[in-house]
Amino acid sequence: MNSRRPWVVGVSGASGTPYAAAVLRALLAAGESVDLVVSRASRLTLLDETGIAFRDAHWRDDLRRWLAQGADGKPGAFDVDVDDVRHWAAGDLAAGPSSGSYPVKGMLIVPASTACVAGVALGLSKDLLQRAASVTLKERRRLVVAVRETPLNGQTLKHLVTLDEAGAVVLPASPAFYAGATHIQDLVDFVAGRVLDAAGVPHRLYRRWEGELGGGSAED
Repeated sequence: MNSRRPWVVGVSGASGTPYAAAVLRALLAAGESVDLVVSRASRLTLLDETGIAFRDAHWRDDLRRWLAQGADGKPGAFDVDVDDVRHWAAGDLAAGPSSGSYPVKGMLIVPASTACVAGVALGLSKDLLQRAASVTLKERRRLVVAVRETPLNGQTLKHLVTLDEAGAVVLPASPAFYAGATHIQDLVDFVAGRVLDAAGVPHRLYRRWEGELGGGSAED
């Protein structure tokens, strides 16, 4: 019997593909399985932010190249094993995560665009990403929505409240500086770490607050 219970990771079209890469790397490092859904819009963002084209027919090679790239764009910054990742095409509404009977731990949407937020809040299920999120909510599984937009208008704020009331964790992609960030990767990893905190997945992506001022200073 297959006991695999993955996390579904949805990548929407908002800016912030390095956040998604950091979350994926950390999940795999923690020994978690991943089912990946990359929306059509996010492929344009990924190409623009990283120069990497994500292709269904070559997704494993493209994913490996993406996850190896640092937040500063340097290739080969990370060595990542993607063997425990399963990719589902965004248009495949018959995919495993489209059904509540498909066993998953929960879903992380990183980054989440305002269009994605609206689609999930309204239950539109226009693609697999939105459908999988709706299934996650109806099955009372953990859903973390890392919204990446600023400023937020009133309609989006209402949609975020709807998601919160439905049981999702609304997590703005807001880096913090108390952990002693000295590099763009540190800021990206902080947000990724907070996503994993909300999911209950252990990691070592950032230095935690220990109640002492200056604890994250460069001299430590």
